[in-house]
Amino acid sequence: MKFWKEHVGLRIWSILVFFVVGLGLVIGGWMMTGKLLGLGLMIAGLVLLLAAILIYNKPFEDSKRRL
Repeated sequence: MKFWKEHVGLRIWSILVFFVVGLGLVIGGWMMTGKLLGLGLMIAGLVLLLAAILIYNKPFEDSKRRL
């Protein structure tokens, strides 16, 4: 995808924001042992961490090679 190769600053900032907020949600949910809200926070944090990895890998994917 050409967009993420051209907008490096936006890519770096969005990765940083998703990583910090995701890590905060995972740690905050982990502190709520035995509560269902804690599990929800950890799952939301995991989704944000996976989104950060997706944005990081987007410029390196080859459009010709698909599974």
